[in-house]
Amino acid sequence: MNPRIDFNLYLVTDRHQTGGRPLDAVVKEALEGGVRAVQLREKDLPVRELFRWAEKLRSLTAGFGARLFINDRVDVCLAVEADGVHLRADSLPTPAVRRMLGPDRLIGQSVHGRSEAIEAQRSGADFVVLGPIFDTPSKRTMGKPLGASEIRSAAVHVAIPIFAIGGIRSERIPEVMQSGARGVAVISALLQAPNPRAAAERLLREIKTDRPAATVPSA
Repeated sequence: MNPRIDFNLYLVTDRHQTGGRPLDAVVKEALEGGVRAVQLREKDLPVRELFRWAEKLRSLTAGFGARLFINDRVDVCLAVEADGVHLRADSLPTPAVRRMLGPDRLIGQSVHGRSEAIEAQRSGADFVVLGPIFDTPSKRTMGKPLGASEIRSAAVHVAIPIFAIGGIRSERIPEVMQSGARGVAVISALLQAPNPRAAAERLLREIKTDRPAATVPSA
C-alpha cells in the first residue's frame, strides 16, 4: 500500500453545490472536520480561473497538511505544486501523465467497474475512485448504480486503494467499508451540508469504525 495515500475521505469540489457559500470557505470547514484530501474538479472553468482556485486550495490544504489533487490538468497541478492529479476516462493515458509528473506525485483515476480498476492499476494509477455505487443525481449519466458488490469484486483483483463514490451517506459507509473500500469520495455530503465540519467528522467516525473487511491482495 502506498504510504502517501494517507487519507480515507476524499472531497471532490463543485462550487455549484455550496448553496451560495464561497467554495474555499466550505472546503476550509471540511478540512477543519478532518478531510485530508481534496480534488479540485471545476470542469467548466477556463484554465486561468481554475489556476486561481488551485492556488487558493493549495494554500488551504497545505495549512492542514492535506493533499490537493487537480482534476485532469497536469499543467495546473505542476504550476501550484499540488500532490497529484485525478484522471478521467478521456484524460491523457496514465503512463504519459506519470512521465510528466514524475514518481513523487500521486495519480488517481475514476473507474466504473472491476475491469477498469484492473486496467488502472496495470497502467500505474496509485488509487481508483469507483462508482457510482449508489444512486445520486450527479452520476446518473454514468448509468445505473453499481452497488457495493462491485467494490468487493474489484477489491479482490487490485492492490491499490479503492474509494467509493456516488450517493455516499454516513449510514451507507459500513456496507462500503465492509466491501473492501479504503475510503469514500463525496461531493454533496460535504458541500451541501449546513455544517461541513460536523459532516466530515461524522463521515470519518463511520469510516474509522473497526469492522471486518474484504480480503484483498497484498501490495
